Amino acid sequence: MATPALRVESILKGVEKLETEDKLEYRFVPAGTSCVNFKVRAPNDAHIALTSGPEESDPMLEVFIGGWKNTKSVIRKNRTKPDVAEVETPDILNAGEFRGFWIRWLDNVITVGHEGAAAAFLSYENPEPFPIKCVGVCTGWGAAGSWLIEPAKEEAAPTASALTGTVACWIPVSNGEIPPNAVVGGSDGEDLYIGRAQHEGALIPGKVVRSHGVCYVAWGGVENPKAEYEVLCDFGGVFVPGTGSEIPATAVPAGETEEGEPLFIGRVNHEGTVTVGKVQPSHGVCYIPYGGQELSFAEYEIFVSP
Repeated sequence: MATPALRVESILKGVEKLETEDKLEYRFVPAGTSCVNFKVRAPNDAHIALTSGPEESDPMLEVFIGGWKNTKSVIRKNRTKPDVAEVETPDILNAGEFRGFWIRWLDNVITVGHEGAAAAFLSYENPEPFPIKCVGVCTGWGAAGSWLIEPAKEEAAPTASALTGTVACWIPVSNGEIPPNAVVGGSDGEDLYIGRAQHEGALIPGKVVRSHGVCYVAWGGVENPKAEYEVLCDFGGVFVPGTGSEIPATAVPAGETEEGEPLFIGRVNHEGTVTVGKVQPSHGVCYIPYGGQELSFAEYEIFVSP
């Protein structure tokens, strides 16, 4: 008999909210192309399963965050001990606040990191790789949990366009690093990549300039360089004309203001460049970081899902 162990509802910014009970019972959602970004609020034992189907069956990898009374985190293969990777992570989870994480699978390597951090704190190279199509989440060992997961979108039958991906995947990097399959959003004597970074309590889309080693984001009237940032990868979106506060239904949410307003990816042709920035609906403009300033434009292009 089905149990109400998991409640899923759509909320702002396309994120899904999941509530898990103290049951160690996985509930599954579709996986993205090569990563999953999520936040979890739990006192201990946030478990994530990576599988080929929506069930617990081998082959399977599990990531236990804050296990053993919130003292360590591990990766387990095929539900069998010993664990294949382990690290001490005291107080990594908190029952009173959401903590953000990412899990990436690329070239047979599984990595786990904190939201906004470029470096992983847990990794494992799997000698027996398998296609990861589903992500499961659960809590247990005395813990219930609340989850905010950036979900995969339903895809049609595979086509050539599917090769570039239809699920937004943000890869944390730093100091000019550009991950494989990064999405180019503009140009200024070199490719400008679509990035985002934390700044003054906001998560802001902007431009990654490899030669400068930073992602620039527009905020507070100035162009702010950020050495740690995330890059959009494996995504087949397109830019379409936009104006004012008219946001297309398929626009890709990429961040939020310090007040929680969604921000979208935009770009503007300016002084011979194509510069990536943020579309803020309540202001009716696209802001770009350029020449040390934050410049606003009511006419712009906005990034949408294919």
